[in-house]
Amino acid sequence: MATTGDYRQYLPDLSLPRFQVMSQQDAHEYAHDFKTGHQPPWLHALYMHWLDLLQEPFKGVTTDGIVRPGLFTLQDEEVPIQTIVDATNSLFTLLSEPQKQALNHHIDSPEWRTWSNPEFLLSNKGLRLDEVTPQIRDAIMNILKQTLSPEGYTKAVNAMRINHFLGDLVNAPAVMNEYSYNFALFGRPSTTRPWGWSFYGHHLCLNIFLYKGQIVASPWFTGAEPNEIDAGLYAGTRILQVEERLGLQLMQSLPKGVQGVARVFEKMKDENMPTGRWNKDDQRHLCGAYRDNREVPYEGVCVEGFDEVQKGLLYGILEQFLLYLPGKARAKKIEEVRRYEREMYFCWIGGFGDEDPFYYRIQSPVILVEFDHHSGVFLNNEEPKKFHIHTLLRTPNGGDYGQALKPLIPAVEGLNGKEIIW
Repeated sequence: MATTGDYRQYLPDLSLPRFQVMSQQDAHEYAHDFKTGHQPPWLHALYMHWLDLLQEPFKGVTTDGIVRPGLFTLQDEEVPIQTIVDATNSLFTLLSEPQKQALNHHIDSPEWRTWSNPEFLLSNKGLRLDEVTPQIRDAIMNILKQTLSPEGYTKAVNAMRINHFLGDLVNAPAVMNEYSYNFALFGRPSTTRPWGWSFYGHHLCLNIFLYKGQIVASPWFTGAEPNEIDAGLYAGTRILQVEERLGLQLMQSLPKGVQGVARVFEKMKDENMPTGRWNKDDQRHLCGAYRDNREVPYEGVCVEGFDEVQKGLLYGILEQFLLYLPGKARAKKIEEVRRYEREMYFCWIGGFGDEDPFYYRIQSPVILVEFDHHSGVFLNNEEPKKFHIHTLLRTPNGGDYGQALKPLIPAVEGLNGKEIIW
């Protein structure tokens, strides 16, 4: 993939106290300073708000606070569940008892909802890959490899490598590196009963629910600052540029009048935005960390009226957002999305010239995806630029974390449904 190097004009001054202190800290010291020193105050205030949101029982993202029932069904998506279980059991053979205890959580544990995408280690659950042996680290990565599609796994690894590249750029490798991610299990690995895992850290958070041959990869978050590696071992690595290109092509392809309906705000930080529509961390995206119950009304234009070329671009975008799913599961999810095309909306914020930064969202009863260009967090661009990108996916109406499927799973006695003879 071609890289641009556009971000290099915004490299920060590493002599600033922020970077000098960060370069001397590990992830735990860095997080402790954040939690006790409340710096930066805007992010600490958001973190405290997240903890308040966590007190709410899970409902799911909705348009109006009311969960729509009957949208999701149990189905065989031909996920290689035995292979995934075997990979997970192989990890167990490498772990000490304290490590097993740290790794394992109840399938309904609220800790599943405590993932977050900033570099701060706000919730230290499970095992952290840069703190375990290479053998354990590789075994965890093999679970990801066996669960995700090959192209989805490559995307995740590239996000991790870009995170390492950023850590090198700002001289903070102990806080941000290729393996500065946590992995936790929920439920016991099984070919017949529900379970799942969470993998999270800076700019990559994956939540996976598994039941027999079915998978839910939701919610997830993938980002990058910059979104390319232009030097070193992995030079040429770039992510999220396809979602960017297809989104812009779709918006540019719409008739002028339809563009006007799709674009809900002209500026990336618009004076017409209501309170709460923008914040310094999430910026324009609405459904990131801890936003499990957010109400997000439909905005923009219904896609039912798009022509075939425009629908091709739309589903091309969704294919990219569903890339983590294995092929059969992805195809079934696209079929599910198509069934609700009459209720699917596309909205846009910002300009849509070739060089303009922008935000877009595609939303229906069964899927919600967001794409957002951001201003700098470590790089010093004060306005959004195309080299800092946040993307995420939610399954509305209680679908995140497999929650909508759980009531459909038959109850049995015992983990493996064995008959108990007294």
